[in-house]
Amino acid sequence: MSQINFQSQSAVAETLLIPLYARALETQRPDALIKDAKAVALVKQLNYDFSPAKLQDHDLASIVLRLREFDRRVRDFLARYPEAVIVHIGCGLDTRFERVDNGQVEWYDLDLPEVIELRRRLIGGEGTRYHFLECSVFDSTWLDTVSVHHQRPFLFLAEGVLPYFEEAQVKSLVLTLQQHFSGAELVCDAMTPFMIWANNLQLVYLKISARLHWGLKHGKDVESWNDGIGLLAEWFYFDHSEPRLSNLKWMRYFPLLAKATGIFHYRLGQPTR
Repeated sequence: MSQINFQSQSAVAETLLIPLYARALETQRPDALIKDAKAVALVKQLNYDFSPAKLQDHDLASIVLRLREFDRRVRDFLARYPEAVIVHIGCGLDTRFERVDNGQVEWYDLDLPEVIELRRRLIGGEGTRYHFLECSVFDSTWLDTVSVHHQRPFLFLAEGVLPYFEEAQVKSLVLTLQQHFSGAELVCDAMTPFMIWANNLQLVYLKISARLHWGLKHGKDVESWNDGIGLLAEWFYFDHSEPRLSNLKWMRYFPLLAKATGIFHYRLGQPTR
């Protein structure tokens, strides 16, 4: 199998390799929380120096736990709405569709053209219910593409993406989704401003040029962006005991740290259908 070179022209796109590498490392652990043989194969196939990504065990566990929680929320949504439309914003090289496909969902993976091209070369192309959106999430053209399903429930996913943008950009995106898909749900992860600062230090250490910008102090803060936006649920790493995070369990006693990074589930207005 020939190797494929990866030379991203986008600092943000380069970060897609971190979760891929994490899934590959996790899969090879005897106590793995997930198994993703495809990630192992992709890492071997990519001609890319992963050595700077010196992920500590708690970093690895955090990425995998986040992935698992996103998967759980997708499955819960599909249990309620089996024929839903799901748009995965900033999909990178994730294989979530394959993990959660119920045989009815209409799925769109959205990312920059260079990332989608890499997906095609490494993972494969589109299918009957599986589609690519090759553009920035701020390029409004994709909205018309998915709006053909306006009678169906929508779920938008943004995993490890929104913190890389400025708050004005994130707010504009959320309001755009609410305007075009009223009643849709959004699941995203976010960090407090303190954690944005701390994670930027790690990106410097890993020699990754991308930087984080948007910080969220409280999940309910997004509700103030517009009438009708409601926080449905929130999830934090220390809500439940996790053996893989045992060396950090002391953090749960300090709210500044215990709730510094989480996953937030919103409803964007009332359904119009």
